[in-house]
Amino acid sequence: MKLKTIVLFLFTGLLFNSCSKKDDDNQNNNPNIPNAVFDTGNLINTSLPQYNQMQFPGNYITLNSNYGIKGVVLYYAGNNNYSAFELSDPNHPVSSCSNLTVNGIVATCNCADENAYEILNGTRQEGTTGQYTLVRYFVEVNGSVIRVFNN
Repeated sequence: MKLKTIVLFLFTGLLFNSCSKKDDDNQNNNPNIPNAVFDTGNLINTSLPQYNQMQFPGNYITLNSNYGIKGVVLYYAGNNNYSAFELSDPNHPVSSCSNLTVNGIVATCNCADENAYEILNGTRQEGTTGQYTLVRYFVEVNGSVIRVFNN
């Protein structure tokens, strides 16, 4: 009986340990990007002309610095699969050159090293200096409204 109890406690402990938040993006320990708390609410409505392109895969929009630190890029890959990332280079302290410019599916830093990242998944392009990937934000889709937030 005691052996079953011990095994049950060990199994429960392992289960809770494996359910901890995984830090795939290295962003929790990133000293360069402060935590930005924001919520677009119902701002992004794909039935409105300015956001209509977000109904079609391969398109993106950028949101100004009212959202995130230097702004946010929202990319639509298709099948209700949206990704949103911070537009500040995660491998530089926030500065005038650390903002990212999006061209196609690549966001490039304006600093001398020209770090570059894919807006599909936030990964670093070859030749990018530093260890951090783009800071990912949460995306929620409800009908034609896309909500981007971080809290």
